[in-house]
Amino acid sequence: MFFGKLYKKLFLLLAFSFLFTSGLFAQSNFPQGATRGRTEMGRNVRPAEVPDIPNISVNITEPQSGREVAFSVRLMVLLTVLSLAPSLLILLTCFLRFSIVLDFIKRALSLQQVPPTAVLNGIAFFMTLFIMWPVFTDMYNDSFKPMNDGQIGLEEAYHRAEAPLRIFMYRQMERDTHYIATFMSMAKLDKPKDLSEVPTYVLVPAYILHELTVAFKIGVILYIPFIIIDMVVASILMGMGMMMLPPVQISMPFKLMLFVLVDGWGLLTTQLFNSVVK
Repeated sequence: MFFGKLYKKLFLLLAFSFLFTSGLFAQSNFPQGATRGRTEMGRNVRPAEVPDIPNISVNITEPQSGREVAFSVRLMVLLTVLSLAPSLLILLTCFLRFSIVLDFIKRALSLQQVPPTAVLNGIAFFMTLFIMWPVFTDMYNDSFKPMNDGQIGLEEAYHRAEAPLRIFMYRQMERDTHYIATFMSMAKLDKPKDLSEVPTYVLVPAYILHELTVAFKIGVILYIPFIIIDMVVASILMGMGMMMLPPVQISMPFKLMLFVLVDGWGLLTTQLFNSVVK
């Protein structure tokens, strides 16, 4: 009986709500004076103009003469050289020596994150630019500028550009030419009398090995005072029975104080400059 009355009340409530909502929807109009919205575009509205996109086409034709073939090959060689420009800047200048020595001093000081490697490479780059600026100036004045003015061709510009760089590399190896002799013997070439008889493909690897050797020699010399500090600190800690305490953690502040007191950065950059500019 109770449930019957409950169902009857629910049925009446649903019927009343249905009739009420249907009446609202039937009488729902915009207020008087309001403007009805519409979704149609007016006749005077023009669609957005589509921009013209140019056509791009690549034509491959057969060369008509040997001069066109030679020009294409020269252009390909030039693009290849430009792609290898960062490697050439690193290997054919004093950047290789500077970057290795700066990394050695960072390791000798037992520094892990400071200064960052990017900062050390930036220092080496600008030092290289400072020292190599006369060489780059000669290359520009003797090679690029005449070629840009149309006075010389690409082949002559290449020979003029490599001349100052060859002289710079050879001057670094004047007192130690055994690397040149080694590569000349491996290439089965006669012993050269002067720089003009040394091919560039022999001079470049000889210069790279020479720079690596010089950089490691400088790095070993820089390591010696800091190794002595590490040994003294380790001996003191062993004598005090502090075997579990890392010696590097104690010796690093002393090495930093020594490096700062002797103006390490100034001495290092000055000696690097003197080692290149003789």
